[in-house]
Amino acid sequence: MSPNFYTTAFNIYLWVMIGIAAVVFVALYFVKAGYGMFVSNKWGKSINNKVAWFLMEFPIFIAMIVIWLLSPHRFDLVPMIFLLIFEMHYFQRSLVFPWLMKGKSSQMSLVVMFMGITFNLLNAIMQGYWIFFESYNCDYHAFGLSYQDTAWLWSPQFVIGFIIFIFGFYVNLRSDYIIRHLRKSDNDTKHYLPEGFMFEYVTSANYLGELIEWLGFAILTWSISGLVFFIWTFANLVPRADAIYKRYQQDFAAEMGRKNLKRVFPFVY
Repeated sequence: MSPNFYTTAFNIYLWVMIGIAAVVFVALYFVKAGYGMFVSNKWGKSINNKVAWFLMEFPIFIAMIVIWLLSPHRFDLVPMIFLLIFEMHYFQRSLVFPWLMKGKSSQMSLVVMFMGITFNLLNAIMQGYWIFFESYNCDYHAFGLSYQDTAWLWSPQFVIGFIIFIFGFYVNLRSDYIIRHLRKSDNDTKHYLPEGFMFEYVTSANYLGELIEWLGFAILTWSISGLVFFIWTFANLVPRADAIYKRYQQDFAAEMGRKNLKRVFPFVY
């Protein structure tokens, strides 16, 4: 089949993903996904939270490597750097983050886990296919540069995007550290109101960090696929942040009443 066929099919795929993200965004304001503080029996069978996080996040780490290995452009420097940046997040998310979590009895719904696996694999196709295949099929250029040009690595979009990504990665890691150390031991399953760092401004600073990360990735790759991933991250995490904010208002009414916290975007929402 001609490159035009694959380009058209990939563009349709991106639009379908955007449409589904819009549906998910609305739905999650009415349905609380069954993990973390919102895990419940109505979501069906659950498994250990650490194992579930690993099983949910590790497939995209492997899938991106497989797509990279299948590409004839796998040794081009710029796409390889994109891969390393992307995999840095998912290495931490699948092989580090789950095993540092406290709470031996914490659970995640299998339904939620499998939905996460499905999205992650679809996202691997979206990011990996664009970076290693489609950008070459359609002879993509931005600001006079393509992914074949090593000059991309000191272009404004890469430098700015990379700085934003690293800042978001730091905010995410630091916020996860704060949340993790709220619990006193592995036997402690209670939820606490996080304090310090970006939690002085929002109740879901970890989500803020992840949103910043993938905005940076979209900029540094200057790609529609990266933008669609950011849209999906927004659609998934912003309603979740709203649900957490409302739960904190119920559980920590006095503390929340004293603070002018927002949900996920400081001073805004």
